[in-house]
Formats: sequence, structure tokens, C-alpha cells
Amino acid sequence: MSGFGPKPWIQQHWDWRAAANFVFGGAGSGLILAAALALPLGPARAVSLPLGLALVALGLTCVWLEIGRPLRALHVLLNARTSWMTREAFAGIALFGVTVAAFFRPGDWMEIALGFFALLFAWCQAMILRASKGIPAWREPKVIPFILATALGEGAALAIVLALAYNMPSPLAYGLFALAVLARAAAWMVYVASVAPKLGGAPQAALVAVTPVLLWIGTFAALALVALAAALPRHFAMLLALGAAAAAIGAGWHAKRTIVTRASLNQGFALPNLPTRGAR
Repeated sequence: MSGFGPKPWIQQHWDWRAAANFVFGGAGSGLILAAALALPLGPARAVSLPLGLALVALGLTCVWLEIGRPLRALHVLLNARTSWMTREAFAGIALFGVTVAAFFRPGDWMEIALGFFALLFAWCQAMILRASKGIPAWREPKVIPFILATALGEGAALAIVLALAYNMPSPLAYGLFALAVLARAAAWMVYVASVAPKLGGAPQAALVAVTPVLLWIGTFAALALVALAAALPRHFAMLLALGAAAAAIGAGWHAKRTIVTRASLNQGFALPNLPTRGAR
């Protein structure tokens, strides 16, 4: 399905670079949110903040590279009243400022601000998809809880790895990860059940094919590895946590890339009254 016309077609405007914004931006904002919720002050938290910002910046850079005329990216700052992309940009700017401030001056209020702006950034990403009315896989309201849950799950996975790397295991991070990936699995099942019947052919098959990967690898296998990591000594736990993070993050990234590039079937348009020449 290609070209334009009344028949549905796969959108060609957003490719892997646009998907990378959701991939890296979601993981980065999720890591900052997980750090604010579950990591105590110390080296693990100190590393998580710049790492989260680096991932967010990488995602935004990928979008910038997608634009045929990169200087036009400045126009994104001019439509805050109507564009969720503009709101994402402003949320990203605020997140950068608050994260830098929290790195140098941590405190209770800073943790609240960190969590708020990280969640706001992920919310804006979800709403970018939700606002795309012509693509059923994007405009579905149930995509929002999935995008938020996978961001937090991916961030919590990274937080666990960082905590173990600095010998500061965080029970809160383990619990946050378990809750997030279970919520993500539930959100995905609800989302697919709602969207898949509206698609057909390759887009529907691509979306449905994500389900076993997300459930068996990104959820059950990841949870089993994290449970073992929590119970075993650190030198074993680190390897298990890395495996869990790879499983959870890889499954989330696969799902987001599929939504953006492979399941993005445009609905086409209908012509209930065909134009005729001459008078009737």
C-alpha cells in the first residue's frame, strides 16, 4: 500500500528517526522519573540524571535529523497552543533545566519537580500520537497508558542496573520495575484488542506479532531475571539485571517502533458523493 488515494496506505513521513524519539525519549524520561521515585542520593542517582538527559537529547536529535531542512526545527517552538510537538519541546527544555538543577542541588522539592517534568515529557510523546487523527493505531486513546507505562518500565530497568553497578541495590526500583512492566503488558493487551480489528494485512500482523515478544520476553522473562537478581549476590545479580533490562527495554522499543513505522496505516478517505460534470 503506497501513494495517496481513498485506499488506506502506510504513512511514509515518520521513519525510524521519528520512532527513535519515542524509543530514546521514553527511556530517558522514564529513567529520570524512576530515579526521582526509587533511587537514593548517591552515585547511581548522579549518573542516572545525565544518562536520562542524554537519551532524551538523542531522541530529539533523531527527529531533527529527519527534517529535510533542519533549521525549520525552530518553527516547532511557535505552536504551543495547538501542537503537542511544541509542548514536547518545551517540556524537554524544562526537563533539562530541572534535571541539571537537581544534579547540583538535590532535595525533596527537586525530586517532585524531576518526576513531574519527566512524566510531562512522556505524556507529551503519548499525546503526539493521540493527536494524529488520520492513523487509527496512533489516535487510539489506549496508546497513552502504554507509552507512559513502557517509559517507566524501561527507566526502572536502567535504574536497577545503575543501582547494582554502584553497589546500592534499591528495593523500590525492583518494585517499581515489576509494577511498570505488568502495567505495560496490561495496557498493551487492551490497546491491541482495540486497534487490531481496525487494521488489516501487514500492519495488523505486525502489531499482533509484538504481543508474544512483549509478554514472554519483555514481561515474564524480565521479571524472572529481576527476581533472581534481587535474591542472588551482586556479581550474579548484575548480569541478571542486565539481561532483564535488555529484555524489557528491547521489547518496549520494538513495540514503539512497530506502532510508529509498521502499524501506521492511514485510514484513507471516503467520497460519499462523487462529483459530476454538468447540471442534473
